[in-house]
Amino acid sequence: MDIRDFYVSLAPKAALDVLQQHIVQGSISGTIIDVYERAVGEHQVVVCVLEKYYMRTSNRASLTITIDNLENKTKVHAASSGAGSGAIFRFDWGAGGDFVNSVEKALGGYMV
Repeated sequence: MDIRDFYVSLAPKAALDVLQQHIVQGSISGTIIDVYERAVGEHQVVVCVLEKYYMRTSNRASLTITIDNLENKTKVHAASSGAGSGAIFRFDWGAGGDFVNSVEKALGGYMV
């Protein structure tokens, strides 16, 4: 399991749009499982769950991304899971880290 937290200069929905372009449209096996959005006044929370197949683990990895502007700046929280290939050990050959890094790479130009 890999986790990243960082801030971006985009609104939550705009950040999600960038992620969908880079992670899902730029991938053969990447798919969006669910997107959940809530807005109260000027504050937004967007939760997106993605899945992607990794050959190195012969398994699908899950990535949950939460984007919010509750602190009056947009925070991105990304957590990967399920990339391990064993029932007991959670060793994923770096697939989880790659999946989380794809979020940083897609939003790198907007990080503050």
